[in-house]
Amino acid sequence: MRYTRRYNLAPAIAFGLVSTGSIALLAGARIEAGATYPLKAAAVFAVMMVAVTAVAGEQHPYPRFGPANCVTMIRAMLVALVAALIGHPATPEMLWCVIGLTALMAALDGLDGWLARRSRMASEFGARFDMETDAGLILVLSILVWQHEKAGAWVLLCGLMRYGFVAAGWRLSWLAQPLPSTRRGKTVAVGQLLGLSVALAPIVPPPLSAIAAALALTALAWSFAIDIKWLSRQHRTT
Repeated sequence: MRYTRRYNLAPAIAFGLVSTGSIALLAGARIEAGATYPLKAAAVFAVMMVAVTAVAGEQHPYPRFGPANCVTMIRAMLVALVAALIGHPATPEMLWCVIGLTALMAALDGLDGWLARRSRMASEFGARFDMETDAGLILVLSILVWQHEKAGAWVLLCGLMRYGFVAAGWRLSWLAQPLPSTRRGKTVAVGQLLGLSVALAPIVPPPLSAIAAALALTALAWSFAIDIKWLSRQHRTT
């Protein structure tokens, strides 16, 4: 389907960029994240928005950004705040901050979809924006779990599996076909956030943290296996 983009995304992105840097400036002082924390957070947000706009920017056909995309942008800002903490020492205060931000993002997840339907402004841009925000958060959490030695390098598969699946679709076109939205997929996505958050919690020591991460990874691999089997079946019948 072809779209004619009628909304300039630049003002919304600029607002989110300034807001991310401002929040990081205030929050960074509280958790002692360092003077470069606001710049790192703003840079991560900018990269996320440029990537989403490049991939799906032309799939926003409405004359305004819309309430659903505003909620997703808030979630993207929170992802940037968490991602900017990669490389910082694992103080209990910082880890609890990450877990709190993750819980907030999980609470907001689903609200954007409801708002898109309620406002009749659902679009492929919004769906892709939501998907990439979720994927970015899971990747960031898996990096933090590995960085802070709560699990081995294998935990990075939680964040990299989805990108590997997308890359495989470049070679095998049947893997790039749209997947139906399922309760299983949504449940497993929430399970990733829960499992990785538990693994990061200061009160959960290794090897218990590794077990929590392993359960999340197992559920994700199972879900991907079901999706690949479904796509393979669709490919054989067409």
